[in-house]
Formats: sequence, C-alpha cells, structure tokens
Amino acid sequence: MTEKDIEQNEQEVSEIIELGSARTDDECGHSIHALTIVGQIEGHQLLPPDAKSTKYEHVLPQLAAIEEAADIDGLLVLLNTVGGDIEAGLGIAEMISGMSKPTVSLVLGGGHSIGVPLAVAAQRSFITPSAAMTIHPVRLTGVVLGVSQTFDYFAKIQERIVEFVMRGSNIERGTFIEMMLRTGELAADVGTVLYGRDAVDAGLIDEVGGLSDALRWLHNEINERKGNS
Repeated sequence: MTEKDIEQNEQEVSEIIELGSARTDDECGHSIHALTIVGQIEGHQLLPPDAKSTKYEHVLPQLAAIEEAADIDGLLVLLNTVGGDIEAGLGIAEMISGMSKPTVSLVLGGGHSIGVPLAVAAQRSFITPSAAMTIHPVRLTGVVLGVSQTFDYFAKIQERIVEFVMRGSNIERGTFIEMMLRTGELAADVGTVLYGRDAVDAGLIDEVGGLSDALRWLHNEINERKGNS
C-alpha cells in the first residue's frame, strides 16, 4: 500500500467518524456515496454533547459536493432519526430533492417527525419491515406566546411540511393530515405511527426492502441514465 493509499484510507475513516458518510465503488464501476442521518437533526440550537445528532451544517455542504463531483454517480441516504429541528430538516430534504443524480433513501429503525420529509426527499424510498415512522403536528419547545399569531405561525410551518411530503410521496393529502391529527393512537401525543408495510400501503414510502434492494434500484437507475447519455 502506497503512502497515497494510506492517506486516502485515513480520510475515508475520518469521514465516517466525523460526518457519518462513506463512498463505495462496485464492480460495475459505479461510485455511490452513503450518507447517514441519525439521532436528532441539530439546527441553530446546539444539542447536549451526549446526544446523538446530525448537524445540518455538515450535511448541506456534503450534498453540494456530491452533486458537483464528477466521480460520484448516486446517493444512498440511510435514515434512523427521531426528528429534530424543522428548519434544518426541511433544508436537508430540499437539498436532497433538488439533486440531479439518482438518490435513494432507506428508513432503518425510525424515520420519525421531520424524518418523514427526509425519507420522501429521495427519488425512491425504501423502508425495512421493522422500521417505524411517526407523523404528528408541529411542536415547539420553550416559551410560546398564547396568541393567535403563534397558532398561525404553527399552521404555516405545518403546511410547509405537508406540501413537501405531497411532492415527494403518493399519500393523499387528506390521509396525511388525518394521520397527523389522529387521537387515541399515541398515549401522550397526537399522531400516527406507521410500520414498514403500513407506510408503503399508505403511499408514504415506495417499497418495503433492505439495503440490497435500495442499492439495486440505485445501480439500475445509474445504468439507465448512463445508457441514455
């Protein structure tokens, strides 16, 4: 192994540790960038140091670099998130949905709250049979003024999420809003939990599958685009 190879390996290990991303090359010559979005999505407010988080200031430039990199053919987004900052999550989702390269998402474990837009942002979405997704109304922590303007603000934020999910999935608008406001399913909250097959049947996610299924779709899409170019 040459010194250049050692440096490259060290850089790849550093990216996995610091940014939760890795790049793979297969026998077909396709280069896939794998990006993990895990824990809580951290936005403008810092989370406690012992909280597992995905920082949007790390993810956004990565996505821009992937889109511009001539030697990267596609993006695989691995999701296991409890949600987090709405603005940051929507920002990441918009970046993914705006990419020209083939993108696929895979929900592993959970794609809760703002994880729902992140899951449907890719051109194709997969969910494992045991994974879960929680749909619920917008909630803010901290001091909130109990005035009509505050509730209008909540409604506008919620509408942004609904509109994005409508663009990226096949779920009916009325069905999604009904799930968001459903009572009686969550013990201490309003909303709905969907598991693997349920999320697909509702039209939220495209397919039930695992890593090999997501990668197979991605490689097929890359082959089709290269064949048409």
